[in-house]
Amino acid sequence: MTLLEIFPSLRSGMPSRLDSAVWPQDTHYDDDGKITLGGVALADIADQYGTATYVLDEHEVRTRCRAYKKAFPEAEIIYAGKALMIRAVAEWVTQEGLSVDVCSAGELAIAIAAGVDPKRIVLHGNGKSFDELEAAVHSRVGRIVIDSMTEITLLSALATRPQQVLLRLSPGIDVHGHPAVKTGVLDQKFGFPLGSDMAAEAVERIMRQPNLELIGFHCHLGSQIYDPDHYGDAVRRMIAEMARVRADHGRILTDLDLGGGHAVAYRSGDAEMNLSELADIIDDALDAACARNHFPRPNIALEPGRAIVARAGVTLYRVLSVKHIDGGRTYVTVDGGMGDNARVALYGANYEVVIANRHPCGPQMTATVAGRYCEAGDVLATDIRLPADLRPGEVLAVPCTGAYHHSLASSYNSVGRPPIIAVRDGRARQLIRRETTDDLLARDIGN
Repeated sequence: MTLLEIFPSLRSGMPSRLDSAVWPQDTHYDDDGKITLGGVALADIADQYGTATYVLDEHEVRTRCRAYKKAFPEAEIIYAGKALMIRAVAEWVTQEGLSVDVCSAGELAIAIAAGVDPKRIVLHGNGKSFDELEAAVHSRVGRIVIDSMTEITLLSALATRPQQVLLRLSPGIDVHGHPAVKTGVLDQKFGFPLGSDMAAEAVERIMRQPNLELIGFHCHLGSQIYDPDHYGDAVRRMIAEMARVRADHGRILTDLDLGGGHAVAYRSGDAEMNLSELADIIDDALDAACARNHFPRPNIALEPGRAIVARAGVTLYRVLSVKHIDGGRTYVTVDGGMGDNARVALYGANYEVVIANRHPCGPQMTATVAGRYCEAGDVLATDIRLPADLRPGEVLAVPCTGAYHHSLASSYNSVGRPPIIAVRDGRARQLIRRETTDDLLARDIGN
């Protein structure tokens, strides 16, 4: 018997939805007080598939794709696959009209296996190997983003037919934030500094290659950017550089890829990118920059990844223990941690954590949610409000975990990586199975 059956009056005071800025839009509490996503109770998924487990709402992914298509009807929207590259997601986003960006031979193989038209694939990466470039050329991907002089040499040898390429430039825009996600500044590993002799030489070298067709420039400013003005600044600088190429070489570049990095809210109240504001600022900046430089308006591309899948994901954990330290914290240890969510340790990311198997109606405590891995830094969240009567075996849910969780997951401590379970219209289905001990042993050749 549940609390709601004993005290029916509690039902009227329960919120019907959770914050849609953080959770998938159709997340709600069901009549039993359980959090339900896509018509499926998260606690039931935990019972069926075990924990830790990633849950992915297909409808939310598709909704975010449509939001981008609506906000940027004339732009090409390219899903940044590194956020979450699995066959099902590649299928969903292409069915919604998006192209796909890959940054390794593995991601390329997944996209091809998912049936993505190679012409709609863009290959990225600052350290592409010969084999990866060869695979891309062999697959006839639509565009390759050149990131070094070496890649120009390799591609010129590999391309036996015309290959469209973009040149990645660093526009010198500091979006602030964590150093690991600032990719638009001049002194970093990606691309060529805008306006530099190196960039000018790269343009000239590409144009000398008969089978390399330079169609435009690419830039990426960083991650978790919520101020759209940065993109207006990027447009102005990149259009000026495109005009310089026309002046120096008589070539009009037709494409400008502005990358992604659009912020999402990980906790209630976090700032996130407003797509309508971003669209207006990019449009205004294009008008002004093209008029100033007497340059024809280029084709625009955007590369959202996190903004497509982050909010669609929820990670489930089961409580292993609750430990109250005299004069210290209360530690709630769960059966996952840094092996399935490396972002906390890497970037100091902050998450909400809630109990999923019942609605908390009584007193609460402040707790630290700790992972199971043998590292003192394996902490998923600090100063989280959880039920004071929380006990082992209950299910916790962490929202906004669809991006860079499966992608960054590891088998640290020889713990297998979690499965991915999709939900839609009251049904749950497995997209990626759990990594088992047998999987780990299969790679261990021994003596």
